[in-house]
Amino acid sequence: MEYTELKCSLPAEKVAFAELIMARLGEAGFESFSETEEGLLAYIPSAQFDPAMLNNPLLWPEGVEVEYSWTVIPEENWNAVWESNFEPVTLAGRCYIRAPFHPAMPAMEYEIVIEPKMSFGTAHHETTALMIEYLIALPVKGLSVLDMGCGTGVLAILAAMRGAAKITAIDNDEWAYRNSLENAEKNKTTGIDVYIGDATLLKEMKFDFIIANINRNILLNDMEAYGQSLNKGGTLLMSGFYTQDMVAIKAFAESLGLKYQGHRERNNWVAACFESTL
Repeated sequence: MEYTELKCSLPAEKVAFAELIMARLGEAGFESFSETEEGLLAYIPSAQFDPAMLNNPLLWPEGVEVEYSWTVIPEENWNAVWESNFEPVTLAGRCYIRAPFHPAMPAMEYEIVIEPKMSFGTAHHETTALMIEYLIALPVKGLSVLDMGCGTGVLAILAAMRGAAKITAIDNDEWAYRNSLENAEKNKTTGIDVYIGDATLLKEMKFDFIIANINRNILLNDMEAYGQSLNKGGTLLMSGFYTQDMVAIKAFAESLGLKYQGHRERNNWVAACFESTL
């Protein structure tokens, strides 16, 4: 499978709109993103890319002139492209996420090595960073955890490092599935079962703690399945949506018996925490 790279360039005074464009492209099927000085790079499986989709005016912020072009990236070049945009990240002063070619930090409480392939979840994006900060703050030791839309598997790996008893990681992308398996092995984490699929796999599964870092539309579509799979008193963390989406996310969650516990924001992205009452 090959990927298509979409390069979006914005006027210097409008670069801040890159985050909004990322969110809209994510809803359109783009899977991974990298910010640049001029705007952003976005990646989508070539089989799912149709240039006509870029004619949708809803993708682009009103009044912002966006220049874009696209390039097909053969499978053998994916890693080289992604590595060129990958830098190590330290979060909450406790978690260091790096690639194998970056220097180690043995003194860091949690050090996670991620092979920077074409999977979402390298902690460079605000939503992954927010979820990591939540995972560090909340107790998961001894709990069963689901990482839905696992991407690189970074959240599942952190849960394992923090003492979760059993972790299930699911993604509907074969590349993410393989990357999660590779990263779990690379970090010598045990107790992580990785599957390829979607929320239909959750029937009769139960968890104490569910992580879902996807996007607004998928969260609203699959939240009922998450709620049914969550043990009473369990925690649901959701991210992948904007501040303005919080009202809809919260209202639907509460209609499912999920009690709002709070949320975190960064650059207009949100991670929200709910507790099951059923």
